Amino acid sequence: MLEPSNNNELPVIPGKRYFTIGEVSDLCAVKPHVLRYWEQEFPQLKPIKRRGNRRYYQRQDVVLIRQIRNLLYEEGFTIGGAKQRLLGDSPENNLQQGQHIIQQLRAELEEVLYLLQS
Repeated sequence: MLEPSNNNELPVIPGKRYFTIGEVSDLCAVKPHVLRYWEQEFPQLKPIKRRGNRRYYQRQDVVLIRQIRNLLYEEGFTIGGAKQRLLGDSPENNLQQGQHIIQQLRAELEEVLYLLQS
């Protein structure tokens, strides 16, 4: 099993529309075979498949994978527990999701600002 690491230490998601499985693997610190397994287990995770069944993930998929990774590796949920947590529309879950998205957007905006100032 992978060592737990903080989602805040993961790289910033670049401003691209689509990501390959290798790019998502690097962005989320998860091996590609784990991503393929999670696609089977989590119905919300549906990458677009093109040419020869190649997977292309969108930004919301990457954010979802990071949430799944956090639930499994950081908070110690089982696959079943993580599914329930993601499917549940509890106010606490929505708040955490919103905070995570805001943190990610802020980091991306700071990176853009830094690039513009250079």
